[in-house]
Amino acid sequence: MDLNKIESLVETLLIKIGENPKREGLLSTPKRVAKAYEFLTSGYNKDIDEVLNDAIFNERYDEMVLVKNIDFYSLCEHHMLPFYGKVHVAYIPNGKIVGLSKIPRIVDVFARRLQVQERMTQQIADTLDKYLAPKGVAVVSEAYHMCMMMRGVEKQNSSATSSAMHGLFKEDARTRTEFLDLIRMNKI
Repeated sequence: MDLNKIESLVETLLIKIGENPKREGLLSTPKRVAKAYEFLTSGYNKDIDEVLNDAIFNERYDEMVLVKNIDFYSLCEHHMLPFYGKVHVAYIPNGKIVGLSKIPRIVDVFARRLQVQERMTQQIADTLDKYLAPKGVAVVSEAYHMCMMMRGVEKQNSSATSSAMHGLFKEDARTRTEFLDLIRMNKI
C-alpha cells in the first residue's frame, strides 16, 4: 500500500470538500486516514494458510462446533462506510478440527476488505469448507450498515442478516434449527 499516495489523495479530498488541510486540526489527518485504511483493508494482505498456521488437527469428534458472537468491522464497497456486527460460525467435523482462535481470525481476513456482507459471509463458510472438509458449515452474520444509518434511507435501527449453509446445515432442517437455536442463546 502506498501510504504517501493515499495521504496526498486525502489532502486533495479535503480541499475538494471545501476544507483547508493546513488547518491545525487537519494537519495530521491525511497521515491518520492512510494508516486507518492500511489497517481496515489489511485482509487483502493475509494468506489463509498463514492464518491457520498448522492449527488443523485430526480428531474423531463429530458433533457441532460453534463459535458465536464474533465481533467484526468492515467497510462497504459501495460507499466505503463502516458496517459492523457479529458473526456466528459452526461446523460439524469430519475427522478434522481447527483451533478455535482461528475462526475469528478467518472472519477478520474477510471483514478487513472492501466488502458486502453477503460475500463476506459466504467467504467465511467457503474457507472452512475448503480447509476442513466438514460434514457441514453454517455462518450467520448480523450487521449495522452506516451507509443505511447515516445517509440514504437514514434508518438507525435497521440491521441486516445473511447466512451461508453448506452440507448438513443446508440439507438437514434439524441440524440447521439446532444451530439457529444455539446462536439465539445468550448463556455460556
